[in-house]
Amino acid sequence: MAVHPLLRAGAGLAGAGVASIAYATVLERNAFTLREHTLPILPPGTPTLRILHISDLHMTPGQRLKQGWVRDLAALEPDLVVNTGDNLSHPRAVPSVVQTLNPLLARPGLFVFGSNDYFGPTPKNPAKYFDKNHERKHGEPLPWQDLRAAFSERGWLDATHQRRRLEAGGVTIQVAGVDDPHIERDRYETIAGRADEAVDLRLALTHSPEPRVLDRFAADGYDLALAGHTHGGQLCLPVYGALITNCGLDRSRVKGASAWGAHMKLHVSAGLGTSPWAPFRTFCRPEASLLTLVGAPVRDREVELGPVIAPEAVQA
Repeated sequence: MAVHPLLRAGAGLAGAGVASIAYATVLERNAFTLREHTLPILPPGTPTLRILHISDLHMTPGQRLKQGWVRDLAALEPDLVVNTGDNLSHPRAVPSVVQTLNPLLARPGLFVFGSNDYFGPTPKNPAKYFDKNHERKHGEPLPWQDLRAAFSERGWLDATHQRRRLEAGGVTIQVAGVDDPHIERDRYETIAGRADEAVDLRLALTHSPEPRVLDRFAADGYDLALAGHTHGGQLCLPVYGALITNCGLDRSRVKGASAWGAHMKLHVSAGLGTSPWAPFRTFCRPEASLLTLVGAPVRDREVELGPVIAPEAVQA
């Protein structure tokens, strides 16, 4: 019996849809990638500084593949680890996060938290992500105090609404951070003021890269801001890229390194996880980033034009 061409076409589209969903939920969201960027922003003659930027783990206890991959990042031996939040997706995930990061907790580190450190994820209509003014509903409270205590006990510094000074890899750093602007927990006035000019690097941290916060960091003279939250768009299209950023940031900066103003550079991590209610990625692999900071050309620092960012190198 002959099959009608429309039925064949429909069956083909359905099969392609099932295959795409399977790829996005099983393969791509577990295809962890290390991305490397070289940023010439340090004073000439300063030692090279290697920063491992991790974000958006969205950990649940049973995610063995992700846990093993992240644990192996310690072999990179970074000078500094920066965690920009959303570590948790389950009320019993703190031990999994701490055990996963255990080798990295032995290295100098900094952190700020995101909304999914404070509140568990909830089911949500994906269409709401396209409405920036939709009402946000928080899930159950998560044990973020336990996670902060574990990080702090191992020596990582909480940069939330604090200005701190440290040394890593022979580089002097002033860091300042805010709580998550995505849920309006940021209080920039607690850290406002000109960044310390007597250090090699002025580093700013925020979970969500909201322009109102980035503008203030740039005005206060920070050299580099690190953020996460966007998941790189999570659902991306070839050529077009991210459909949304889930914040006030424009799509061109949804992940990777870019300039913010005349002097400050911005790096946004596409993150390592997803909400358990939206466990898929398309054309946007989960990632950690190794940022190699090197000396800037003398002229660039003198006139504050900002250096050109070296092309991204990807290591699968």
